[in-house]
Amino acid sequence: MIPFEEALDRLLATAAPVGPERVSLDDAAGRVLAEDIAAADAMPAFDYSAMDGYAIASADLAGSGPFRLLVRGESAAGRPLPALHPGTACRIFTGARLPPGADAIAPQEDAARSGDEITLQEAPRAGAWVRRRGADLAEGAVPLRRGARLTPGKVALAAALDRPSVLVARRPVVTVMCSGDELRAPGSPGPAGTIAESNSYFIAATARAAGAAVRIAPFVPDDAARAAEAVSTALRGSDLVVTVGGVSVGDHDIVRPALEAAGVSLDFWRVAIKPGKPLAVGRAELSRCGVVHVLGLPGNPASASLTFVLFGVPLLRALQGDAAPRPPRVIVRADSALRRQPGRAEFLRTRLDASSGELVARIATNQASGAVTSFAEADALVLVPAHRERIDEGDRLEAIRLAEI
Repeated sequence: MIPFEEALDRLLATAAPVGPERVSLDDAAGRVLAEDIAAADAMPAFDYSAMDGYAIASADLAGSGPFRLLVRGESAAGRPLPALHPGTACRIFTGARLPPGADAIAPQEDAARSGDEITLQEAPRAGAWVRRRGADLAEGAVPLRRGARLTPGKVALAAALDRPSVLVARRPVVTVMCSGDELRAPGSPGPAGTIAESNSYFIAATARAAGAAVRIAPFVPDDAARAAEAVSTALRGSDLVVTVGGVSVGDHDIVRPALEAAGVSLDFWRVAIKPGKPLAVGRAELSRCGVVHVLGLPGNPASASLTFVLFGVPLLRALQGDAAPRPPRVIVRADSALRRQPGRAEFLRTRLDASSGELVARIATNQASGAVTSFAEADALVLVPAHRERIDEGDRLEAIRLAEI
């Protein structure tokens, strides 16, 4: 077995980004930028008013008030810009350009208007309620960089930078292949001893959330020749093939030999984590498709889900050129004690609650590798380092939020 961090480092070191494609802003959310986006002009591009009111030249209001000014002209957003006549005020609205010569805004609630004249009790200071050109971005600044995942806020910024489309990494193609004579589709009939297959649904949904396009292959029976043929088929047109089940050492675990028979070179097999130890990681080099990554996940539902979260999601992000492929970690406080066998890093399914200004981990009592319910209820994974024999109530540990994978 190899340690978790070493295994993840070795996997990500092999991940060369896939090619780019151009998409409209409507389709850009969640994608990873494959280009830098610079500001062609300052943002905002002109001085404008942050309030409805009156644009004035502060130097016109010397001494103590009250001050009376004739109102001449009007500046509204998107309309032609009027001039400011000396010793007068110009009516102005939020977002409208500041007339030349004006350097302050008197909010309308501070101005008593009578006909074409306003009265101000105090003189606004220079710069009051004015948003200056370049206050957000200087011309030539690069606010969006290659490798950034486009959140809704970043998509809006690209639009504000006048970009109708962006260059992003194309979606990696993931093929999910589940094996086992016991599997059947949910809702379909089957003989006694068969089970409704669920792993592909978790993996597909998680992969799509990470930016991938997903294909689900037909179930693979426990037959070595048919498994090798299925792997060869899955490799074609994929960037990542995920097999589920059959990677351990039992008599019916035929996937690992099938991977090797299909030309997959295994980098490592078995990682020192709990659950999910029998994880196979490799690659195949195809003449037409290039490098195809392969993850052979264990078949137990919690193990399959966990290993795909820990390895599949960072790999997919790295394939898209994501500058931060690893999920962020937060510090949480354990709500209960736990004794364990040291030697493997353990990832505990948990729910997080806020208490007294910190996150508290409510660790699930059922941590079995076959428990489908645990990931349905969990919103985080708490990491117990490999050397720890126990955790005590109140211990601080690292956690990965499942919403942030």
